[in-house]
Amino acid sequence: MSTAAPTPSTPTSRRGQIMQTYTMAKRSDPRLGWIILGVFVLGAVVGFGLMWLLPGDGVLSLIISIIGALMLGMLAALLVFGRRAQSAAYTQMEGQPAAAAGALQMLRRGWKVDPVVGFTKQQDVVHRVVGPPGIVLVGEGSSQSRVKQLMVNERRKHERVAYGVPIHEVIAGRGEGEVPLPKLVRHVQKLGRNVKPAEITDILQRLKALDAQRGKLPLPKGPVPTSMKGMRSQRGR
Repeated sequence: MSTAAPTPSTPTSRRGQIMQTYTMAKRSDPRLGWIILGVFVLGAVVGFGLMWLLPGDGVLSLIISIIGALMLGMLAALLVFGRRAQSAAYTQMEGQPAAAAGALQMLRRGWKVDPVVGFTKQQDVVHRVVGPPGIVLVGEGSSQSRVKQLMVNERRKHERVAYGVPIHEVIAGRGEGEVPLPKLVRHVQKLGRNVKPAEITDILQRLKALDAQRGKLPLPKGPVPTSMKGMRSQRGR
């Protein structure tokens, strides 16, 4: 009789993710710990006061008030932690090669992200997202003109294998007509719902032929940022 090897418990895994995210965020937000503590205390005071106003005898009212204080304090602290950690992650990723690929990892189920499907020697890249809007090509690089030309080439390639599928083009950056990294995911999600889940599966199958023709693309120097994956798990799926 064989026994399955034990797997790490979910609470332990989540605690590890939270600590990793906190360590990452504190690099660019040194006051993060004090801010979270202050928010927790403030939330706990408010929670205690609200619960104390509920009718009940002295001991029961005190217990309920303490529980309410802890719950509201933790909820407020987690909300502030999530927002500030997300902002810190974007700050650290901006300016890195293929930073948009890291931000796009925040997309949840129903989206397929393929980093660096197009690449130039000057570190300009195009990522591909397949989801409800259809195909979204996300470009980024130091020269908007080069990125646009790269995206034109990629659009033609995708149109040949995914004829009739809506193709959107987005350039990530801080320049005119570009989408800043913190707003990239929301911008992609707002492109509409043009294809159904079953059609997404068909699109992915068609794109396999294109990807097989490319061969192995050289990646930009330095790692493609993926720190936003931890942030996505904090938000839930």
